[in-house]
This record gives sequence, structure tokens and C-alpha cells, in this order.
Amino acid sequence: MSKKEPKKKPGLPKFGISWIYLSIFVGLLALQFFSNNYSGQTLDSNFSDLKEKISKGHVSLVEIVNKNHVLVYLDMDTLASNEDYKEISKTTFGDSPNPGPHYQFTAGDNFEEKIWRFYDENPDVKTQFGEVNVQHKTKTNYWTEVLSWIVPFALIAFFWFFMMRRMGGGSGGGPGSQIFNIGKSKAQMFDADAEVRITFQNVAGMEGAKDEVLEVVDFLKNPKKYTNLGGKIPKGVLLSGPPGTGKTLLAKAVAGEAKVPFFSLSGSDFVEMFVGVGASRVRDLFKQAKEKSPSIIFIDEIDAIGRARGKSNINGGNDERENTLNQLLTEMDGFGTNEHVIVMGATNRADILDRALMRAGRFDRVVYVDLPEFKERKEIFDVHLKPLKHSKTLDVQFLARQTPGFSGADIANVCNEAALVAARKNKKKVEKQDFLDAVDRIIGGMEKKSKIITPEEKKVIAYHEAGHATVSWLLEHASPLVKVTIVPRGRSLGAAWYLPEERQLNSTNQLLDEMCAAMGGRAAEEVVFKEITTGALSDLEKVTKQAKAIVSIYGLNKEIGNVTYYDSTGQSEYQFDKPYSEKTAQIIDQEISKIIESQYNRAKKLINENIDKLHLLAEDLLKKEVIFKENLEAIFGKRKWLTSEEKIQASLNAESKKKVIPQKKKSPSKPNGDKES
Repeated sequence: MSKKEPKKKPGLPKFGISWIYLSIFVGLLALQFFSNNYSGQTLDSNFSDLKEKISKGHVSLVEIVNKNHVLVYLDMDTLASNEDYKEISKTTFGDSPNPGPHYQFTAGDNFEEKIWRFYDENPDVKTQFGEVNVQHKTKTNYWTEVLSWIVPFALIAFFWFFMMRRMGGGSGGGPGSQIFNIGKSKAQMFDADAEVRITFQNVAGMEGAKDEVLEVVDFLKNPKKYTNLGGKIPKGVLLSGPPGTGKTLLAKAVAGEAKVPFFSLSGSDFVEMFVGVGASRVRDLFKQAKEKSPSIIFIDEIDAIGRARGKSNINGGNDERENTLNQLLTEMDGFGTNEHVIVMGATNRADILDRALMRAGRFDRVVYVDLPEFKERKEIFDVHLKPLKHSKTLDVQFLARQTPGFSGADIANVCNEAALVAARKNKKKVEKQDFLDAVDRIIGGMEKKSKIITPEEKKVIAYHEAGHATVSWLLEHASPLVKVTIVPRGRSLGAAWYLPEERQLNSTNQLLDEMCAAMGGRAAEEVVFKEITTGALSDLEKVTKQAKAIVSIYGLNKEIGNVTYYDSTGQSEYQFDKPYSEKTAQIIDQEISKIIESQYNRAKKLINENIDKLHLLAEDLLKKEVIFKENLEAIFGKRKWLTSEEKIQASLNAESKKKVIPQKKKSPSKPNGDKES
């Protein structure tokens, strides 16, 4: 185990330019404060109060500042002896006498004339105390002038500094940032010092994909191992597969395992409203990767820039994306050297990528990350069950069997939803039923017990779902039934849930049986009620797609023959015309309708033959609202056919019995003189 680094003690805050700004601001405030209070307190007054103090002989000086402001100075002896002036007799700091000014007010018009008029009206005051010394002064407030010059420039400088920080991609980032660095790459880099918690231990299943990705990491760690024989390191690895299968997780695990710089970004990070930005970012990305080689570049959702060129380009409207793609093609395999830089891409639309991007020398390897099978689902459940407080008796294999077709993300969601279900029930541990409820909620949605359904509608729903269950139970290749419910969930009023068999191949009979089971609900409605409802919309959508696939994709129809109109490149969506003639289109439509109607009639026949059992099943469903496989076995008996899983298990058991080691027979002893020639 590696030694843990000692925790850094919290020290003093780092010195920055902000501290200088703060110090200047505090200094200005202090200077202003002391300049105003050093000489002592100055009280507000008025002309009437001044006349009263002049009449008493308390005023020694009157200053008229800038012809507007009047400052009154009292006689120092009077100030020290008179208790009325005790408040202003001392300075603010210390016990020294206050030199003044002691009072202040704003002078009106002709202020000096008012004083002389006062003396004319009161000659006794003039005789007793004499005239007050009146002086005119002009003062300039240098601080105001300085600030009037400094403040505008300071505001302009601050605005300029702020804008430069934002445009230069300062710590704030966000909209409007990085104007000057707009052509720079937005890739996030992980190196040996970066703390990436995801490793290959967190990646369950995907053994083949993991091996290929691990090989990529080994290429960069030990390049001489492969180049000594004259080989070249692959330049690109494309991770392709359905959503949620773990493509991005694999890339994160590579970032956690690789001891080389790992540049991660999304395909949309290249796209900008400015012309040439995408190509510039591609150049900058590869420049950084080459400087730190050996390194890995990971582009998630690469189809954002790697879509095939020249298809949806109307009047040059997509030139910017194409320029970005062209630059990517050049960087991956152009005249420039690109040694020890491997590009990893991830997409769920590999069929629409440009052919030039997919050729050898660019993306040399395409790793298909498929949906997990039974064993892989079990491993994924083991990973996601670790943080959960679940029951020790929980059967992980059972959970894996109940989730066919689930991706890794779906399984993670099931585990999380099961924990939430258990928490709502105030349980201390997550149990088996919580997982089943979670699967039901994810597939069908939340139960809507408050939904008002009339008894007539409820009866129709019960017979509809019972029809599905009956037909699927009587057909060999239909998916095994798990449960039937008439409790509304999500957008459905009822549901019959099956456990799809994980087949690698599908025959015509298997597809037709599935279609027949899907039409069982509407068939039961017509047989029992002599009319049909709109409740079979999802069933019709399913069978129509299947019938269309039989006729136009898989080549399983006799009239059309061994012909397919499927385009694996994904470019057919950009074509305005159909890949077949109008006559062929009519034949396709006729054959689709014929297949659906034949399976509908087949379903009605099965319903009529087992009408009594259908009634029993529907009545049981109306009483219980939810019935399971055991209820169908009680009415119909056990199914005649084994499931694919049961067939595989039976073959494994048969092979294990055959592998009995036979005992070696002892060879007859020979005379000592005899030798074998």
C-alpha cells in the first residue's frame, strides 16, 4: 500500500492583488476619518444662533469660505469656562482644547451685510464687545479633484481588467468567456497525479471489450514490446454499442488505469457558432497530446462531428462541421507525425460515421459493446449491490434472469430504485421483492391506483390481458409469462409481462409465435365481447414492425424472396426515394397485412379452443388483479416445451454425465525374454 501524504496544515491566505486594493481602500477611509476628526467636533448651527453668541461676546472669528460656507470660532476663554460648550471644548483624540471651527452652517445671500445690519440695530453689542473679525477664505478640496480624476480612470481600468480576465478564460469561465482562447481545446486532462476513482474493478462484464481496451493501455506503456517486431501501434479505437452499455465507463476506467495523459472531451465541444473554431480546437487538442505523448485522446459522442459528409448538406449549411471532421481526419492519419497518440471514440450511431473516419489507419479497431448477457448481468449486479444494504439470502442469479435486455445503466437504475422502494417501506435491508417492484416500475411505470375505471372497462382489460396469457402459454416459441396485471401503470391500463428468451437467431416460426401472442388480447376481445377496442395500440405497433422486418429486412417472405432493403450504413434516412419500386411497395404492404391477419385468426382459433380456461383466468384476474405463472399452471397445466435456459441447462447436465473418466485396462504381462519390436 502506498503511504498517505500528510495533510497540509491550513496556513495564511495567499497574497494577491486583491489585498493591495483592500489596503488602499481602508487607508483612504482612515485618512478621511482622521482628517475630519483630528481637530475636534464641529456642530451645525444657523445665523440666528450666531447673532445670539455675538450678543454674548462669545465669538472671536467668523470665516466665510468660498462665499458659501460659514465657520464660527468661539473665544478660547469662554470655551474653557462656559459649561454650555463642554461638548466641543476638547478635541476628539486627547484632552487638548479644540481650536475650532466650532460651528458651521451654509451662508445665504449677502451674509456679511446681514452682520453689519445686526450691529447697526444693536449698537450696545458693538460698544461692549467690539466687531467680530470676519474673514474671507478660498479653500480647494484636493481630495475631490484627485478623486474626480482617479475614479473614472479606475473604473475604466477595472472594467478592462475584468473583461480581459473573462475573455482570457479566467477562473470564472461561463458564457462569454474565452473570447481570445476560443480556438483552444476544451479537453479535460487526466494524468498519473489525477485522482480518478473508476478503475477496471468497477467495470463488470464486457470481457472482450475490456481486453481490447487494456491492450491499448499496454501499447502506450510498453511500446517496444510491439514495435520490436516491426508492428505499429493502432491509431484509433472506436467503442460502439447501444446506450447505457458502458462505453464511457470503459474510457473512464482507462483514465484511471493508464499512467499516461488522458484527454477527455465530447464531440459537441468542437461545435461553435464561429467559423473555423472546430478545426482550430482539433489542431490544439492534438498539439497538446503530442507534447505529452504517449497519451490518449477520448472523444465521447463522436458522431456529433463524425457524421458522413455530403448527405445532409443543403447549400453548404454544414460546412463548419465538415471542416472539423476534415481536420480530425488529417490529424489522425495525415502527413504529420502522430506517434504514440491513440484516439478513442464512443458512439451509439456507428452506422452514420464517415467512411474515411472508419478506415484502417484511423480507427483501426471497432470494439462493439453489446448488451450484457446472463453471466455479465450477474457480474454487473454484484458491482452495484456492494454499496446497498441488502438481504444475505438475495439470489443474484435470479435478478440476472429477470432482467434480459437490460443495459448496465438499466441495472444500476434497478438497484437504486430497489433501495428507494425499500426505504419507502421503512425496511432496514433491500429484499428480493423490492427488486421485483423496481423492475416493474422501470418497465411499466408507477402504479396508478387512483385511476377511475368502470367495471365494464375493467372486465375488457382483464379479458384482453388473459388473452395474451392464454395464447402465449399455448405457443411453443412465445416468451414465458412472468405475471399478468390489470392495475394501471404509466400509460397502460394493464400488462402481461414476459421473460424474453435470449436467442442469437430467430426463425420464422419464432417470430410468428411472438406476433400471435401479441394479437391474443384483441382476439379475446372479439371472441368474448364480439367487438374490439383501442386498447391494442401498442400490440399493433409491435406486430406491424415485426411483420415489416420479416418481409423487407430478413428476407423471410416467399413473395418478396431473399431480398433485404435494410441499409446498414444508416444513409437511407437521407434518401427521399424508396429502394424499391411502387409495385414492390404494394406487394410489401399486402404481405405485411396478410401475415398480421393470419396470426390474428390463429390467435382467435386458440382462444375459441380454450374459451373455458380463458373465462377462469379472467375471473381469477378480476379477483386478484395480479396473477403469476403458478396461477396459469393451475388452469392450463405445465407448458409442454422447455425454455431456452432449461434446454441449455439440460445439455450441460448431459455433457457432465458423459465426461466420466474410464479406468485404464491393465496390459497382459509379458515374459522377461520377449521384447516388443
